Amino acid sequence: MASGTGSFEMPPFERIVAEHGPLVSRIAMTYEADPTLREDLTQQIFLAVWQALPSYRADASLKTFIARIAQNRAISFVAKQVRQPPTAEIPEILESDDPDPEQNAMEASERRALIAATRKLPPPQREVIVLVLEGFDYAEIAKMLEIAPNALALRLSRAKSALKTILERGR
Repeated sequence: MASGTGSFEMPPFERIVAEHGPLVSRIAMTYEADPTLREDLTQQIFLAVWQALPSYRADASLKTFIARIAQNRAISFVAKQVRQPPTAEIPEILESDDPDPEQNAMEASERRALIAATRKLPPPQREVIVLVLEGFDYAEIAKMLEIAPNALALRLSRAKSALKTILERGR
């Protein structure tokens, strides 16, 4: 989107929501299990994106910019929820158009287990796992989190180890 002259034309917000909505939804899902609260979180993320767009300078991709905002807003949201009285957790239902019900059920179960395990990680580890799962490369993640590549490698190694332990205990 950035041209050779350094100028950048922001796409309409509706297009940003359409193109990056799935990314925002997946990030919100890894931080919030309750569908109603997750919808609130998603709306808060898009509000934060809309408010931050004037400060976007195209020094990173728009996807990276949005993911960083989503991560920060999700962490703030979870921290606020922790301070509130607990509510009953509503089970997640992950639907698919896949015609094989057995395979679909197994994949949905694995996704739910991965999401549940990811939610148990401390926020710094959760951040790196979510961003890796979203397909960001290590250089982008290090820049987004403002940490050195070596620190990212260590955090990612610890997160993978913790995630593996959590998943193994769940079997």
